[in-house]
Amino acid sequence: MIQLEDFQKIEIKIGQVLVAEKVPGSDKLLRLEVDFGTEKRQILTAMAEFFDATYFIGKEIPFLVNLPFRKIRGLESQGMILAVDDENGKPVLLHPEKEVPPGSLLC
Repeated sequence: MIQLEDFQKIEIKIGQVLVAEKVPGSDKLLRLEVDFGTEKRQILTAMAEFFDATYFIGKEIPFLVNLPFRKIRGLESQGMILAVDDENGKPVLLHPEKEVPPGSLLC
């Protein structure tokens, strides 16, 4: 259990994926360029074994954006994609019910 004050620190925003590509030399990593309205960020995700990179392009997806940036394979990841696993362990992307502007903050 976490305290409400801890939960209130979490910043989740809708980002629209502009670019998605495999990270050279990795079977698992994808590099995403994501538009958050007022800024664009690079985010790495270990979903290449489940999705072709082009699947992500244009999608609106929630991202956790206030984590410390992290270097992975020499690239900086500036957030974390949010998804759930299906009954077979395959990631399922979350999407807004309707189109919303990039950078919309989840409440």
